Amino acid sequence: MLFIKRGNLDQLLESLRGGYRVYVPRKMGDSTGYSLLGESDTDYVIGEIRSFEPLKSFFFLGREKVAEDFKPDVLRDDKPPCIVGAKACDLKGFRILDFVFIDDEYGDPTYMKARKDGLIISADCTGVGETCFCTAVDINPWPDSDFDINLSPVDDGFVVTTGSEKGRDTVENNKSLFQEETEAQVRAVKQNRNTVKSDVMKKAQEKRIPSADRLQRIVNKQYESNIWEEVSENCVECGACNTICPTCHCFLLYDQKSDGKLARFRVWDSCMINDFATVAGGENPRDRLWMRLRNRFDKKFNYFPEVAEEIGCTGCGRCIAACPGKIDIRDVLARLET
Repeated sequence: MLFIKRGNLDQLLESLRGGYRVYVPRKMGDSTGYSLLGESDTDYVIGEIRSFEPLKSFFFLGREKVAEDFKPDVLRDDKPPCIVGAKACDLKGFRILDFVFIDDEYGDPTYMKARKDGLIISADCTGVGETCFCTAVDINPWPDSDFDINLSPVDDGFVVTTGSEKGRDTVENNKSLFQEETEAQVRAVKQNRNTVKSDVMKKAQEKRIPSADRLQRIVNKQYESNIWEEVSENCVECGACNTICPTCHCFLLYDQKSDGKLARFRVWDSCMINDFATVAGGENPRDRLWMRLRNRFDKKFNYFPEVAEEIGCTGCGRCIAACPGKIDIRDVLARLET
């Protein structure tokens, strides 16, 4: 571990702008959101809770060109992303997206390049959102993997942990900005983490969310339950829960001709939309809304634990905040166990 003062962190991020598109979290009303770091820009916040947009937005873009005029490769030619202040719930999302998009033979080249070249500077949560429940799915409110550098806020700066060779190289190349941490700072990190974790656990317990080791079993058991139809009555089929989720990754490909050139684009899609599962001839194996809602839960809590040994939910609570029908994933999980 090391320590970096806030002013020195400003200098570090300024230096990283030379090789990366550096995105920093900023206060936006009652929430936190990301935007590009400008020259001599110090208006950002480290800590708080997760941003309102998921981390996947920078690696699996909402809309991007994936092919053009039969060229062998169409890759992003700009600087790779450096994301500052990423939270543990979003980093967990990488485990699902990596499982889907990284493969020697069938992997997605744009995603793999962004993951390989990008830099993740994560940060501990210093508060708890109204919809947070990460501890219920076995995630701590501080990163313990999947980052290059982690920042733990303490007085006057941050305790720094490196999590990859890329992170260690970044620190080594800027070692004049760092100093040795003190025992008092390490104690402060542990105290802050314990306090936030306790608060998240309390919120999860109040919602009676089943423990992570029971989620797959209860979703399987209640597959034919009437609960799905009852919950779907409040769904407006907008797809917000999918697009805001850090692990949802379904997409649609379409071709577009412009200026005599033919290009293929990929855009995010939503399994909650009626046309999503429609096949040739107009048949739809999930033509009822409740079936699509059930499929969403089944994929997160049954399919991915089965094939990837990872729960497909990170407990970030974004879907709760985004849902105009006020469907609360925590309440649904609690109902499934009753």
